[in-house]
Amino acid sequence: MRDVAIIGTGMTKFGNLGRVTSRELVTSAALEAMNDAGVERGDIDAVYLGELSGDIFEHQMHAAPGIPDYLGLENTPSTRVEAACASGGLSVMHSIMAVAGGFYDVVLATGAEKMTNLPTAHVTEALSMCADDIYEVSLGVTFPGAFAMMARAHEMEYGTTPEMRAAVAVKNHKNAMDNPNAQFHKEITIEKVVNSIMVADPLTLYDCSPITDGAAAVVVVPWEDRHKYEGPAVKVRSFAQASDTMSLHDRPVLTGFKTTQIAARNAFERAQLQPKDIDIVEVHDCFTIAEIMAIEDMGFFKKGEGGKVTLDGVTARDGQIPVNVSGGLKAKGHPIGASGVAQVVEITNQLRDRAGPRQVPDVNIGMTQNLGGSGSTIVCHILERGD
Repeated sequence: MRDVAIIGTGMTKFGNLGRVTSRELVTSAALEAMNDAGVERGDIDAVYLGELSGDIFEHQMHAAPGIPDYLGLENTPSTRVEAACASGGLSVMHSIMAVAGGFYDVVLATGAEKMTNLPTAHVTEALSMCADDIYEVSLGVTFPGAFAMMARAHEMEYGTTPEMRAAVAVKNHKNAMDNPNAQFHKEITIEKVVNSIMVADPLTLYDCSPITDGAAAVVVVPWEDRHKYEGPAVKVRSFAQASDTMSLHDRPVLTGFKTTQIAARNAFERAQLQPKDIDIVEVHDCFTIAEIMAIEDMGFFKKGEGGKVTLDGVTARDGQIPVNVSGGLKAKGHPIGASGVAQVVEITNQLRDRAGPRQVPDVNIGMTQNLGGSGSTIVCHILERGD
């Protein structure tokens, strides 16, 4: 297998973007990534699209061909990847595998979702289809409800408090203030999070990520070809994916995800690294408890310590291990198919010293964790600063 480089990144504004299609959003992000990389239209060998549900959100199935169509990439193969909220991460992973395997030399990995066309209740219903329809959805379990059960279990097992969960939201909203593409530019307090409207006990409104439109893209090439293009290269050290049961009731514990543990461990082993070697990480904080469980399951902290270290500032931008410097899904926004790609965009830009006012100094190795469903799919990437 060939070593792989990421040489270009692109991302739209995240938020309620009004009368715009996901196809237009992807086009914007893709052109930005191609311009960043110095890649011409004729250079692109293949396109991958991470998208959850264009059929429900936009009444458009078979979305992948729309990207080369709008980009003017005549007859370029384009493939949609769907794995719930991990769709974007898997779009990047499949792009990396395609280049590593020698099938293509220049691949465009994209992700997008246009979600704000529908009322909140309809979006919630659409997202619930990513859980077990037979044993969970039919009984009224939504994702806020599923993660609320995990939050309660984490409380009972480890003493994690509402204030510890709130610290995740406060940190990520503060980080988003320096991200011009973030959905929210508003700092909040622990008291505001704890006292906001209850969504699914014990999770309040500010414990939950928003409904978002947006797109992101990266350009992937063989490492040996990186100097042919303009964009500073970041090296892909490793990637890994793991899957688990669809239903929560089939799992022995609710205080973490075995999928995250397996995917992170495999990514570390393939990269010949350990958690202590990672300088910065973007994790899937669809709910505040998800970030706490992620940093524990990935091995950055012992089980049960994730909430406390967040409250103590250990995961702040100037802390021991900066987590979700982009603002995370919580404040940057969560356009489902784009979220995993946007994580890779953030880590790539950090490793290229291109993160602007949110730049973390002296970062050499970064990592992402993208989650699908209630942890049924996890994909991790480890990236390294290039030469």
